[in-house]
Amino acid sequence: MQLVVGRIGRPHGLRGEVSVEVRTDDPESRFAPGSALSTDPASAGPLVVESRRRHAGILLVKFLGVADRDRAEELRGTMLVIDSEEIPPPEDPDEFYDHQLIGLAVVTPDRERVGEVTDVLHHGQDLLVVRRDFGEVYVPFVKALVPVVDLDEGFLVVDAPEGLLDPDAAV
Repeated sequence: MQLVVGRIGRPHGLRGEVSVEVRTDDPESRFAPGSALSTDPASAGPLVVESRRRHAGILLVKFLGVADRDRAEELRGTMLVIDSEEIPPPEDPDEFYDHQLIGLAVVTPDRERVGEVTDVLHHGQDLLVVRRDFGEVYVPFVKALVPVVDLDEGFLVVDAPEGLLDPDAAV
């Protein structure tokens, strides 16, 4: 599975630098000089980081072979991706990457299947988006409500208070 770690923005200057919208929690290693990144669309890459620097809080990256503003402009909007296999597992057994949760079956404590995780939102509190037959519901991703995540078996348990998984809760 491909994971987006950045999106190329507009060129900066005349020598091929581009701004990068960072979408990874480890930009120092993902955008280290010499790092090769796949792209979406694939025809734009792979791109190899020549150098990187911060300017006014924005990450600026220079890629090998991108020598001028015109070539940098051609890359605008390109997604920088890595294979999910490149990411080491989290050190904390109670932490998960979004891609590990998406697609898991959602079951009750009695193991009754009630849906599937379709997305993870990060809005102050992590929310699982669970697709049900009648629509989607949001489940706060906290231990009290999601006591079990079994990646090997492909499910997580939601011990929801009354009403959380009901049709009235659908968005």
